[in-house]
Amino acid sequence: MITLTLRIKEASLLLEFLTLATHCMSGSMENTMEMDMVAMMRRAHGYCQDPASVTFSVLSLAMHFHGCLSFFITLYYKDIDITKRLDFSSAIAVLGFSLIVSILRTFDVRVEAARVMVSAPVLALVTTHVLYINFYKLDYEIYDFSPYGGYVDAHSIWHLATVPLTILWWSFIRDDAEFRTSSLLKKSKTKAK
Repeated sequence: MITLTLRIKEASLLLEFLTLATHCMSGSMENTMEMDMVAMMRRAHGYCQDPASVTFSVLSLAMHFHGCLSFFITLYYKDIDITKRLDFSSAIAVLGFSLIVSILRTFDVRVEAARVMVSAPVLALVTTHVLYINFYKLDYEIYDFSPYGGYVDAHSIWHLATVPLTILWWSFIRDDAEFRTSSLLKKSKTKAK
């Protein structure tokens, strides 16, 4: 029960600090802020081991959060075109790399020349497509349509489809790693004997 009470007090102090940090980030810093922070640290001293370190760590976290948020807001509102191009380019690059890796792993291609012969055409296609969409024409998929109800369009459905595909992909990676590890362990045990 004492531990629960201490956790609740730590959480309330953290919430109080985050509120104080929010006031600091919003530009409403006043002379009383220093006194509030000192008072809060004195209250925290009895509840946590190193209140100054915790306080500064949370302040650092709040500043990182504020910086990331302002960065993404700037990108979103100031330069939507670049985010669209980066989104499409990275999707193409991931798909191309995934195709190369899946072909090499599925057919267990070990000879370097064969790996290059498989990878080169896919890399050429990916590079050509990225250059095309970035420097010639950023064209959407064939089945693009206006957002239904202002929310759901072809691009959002693509991202929805990637959720189960990502689950399958990481399941394959985990299973493949387990298989490779077990086969390598078997080989090393047979060599040791």
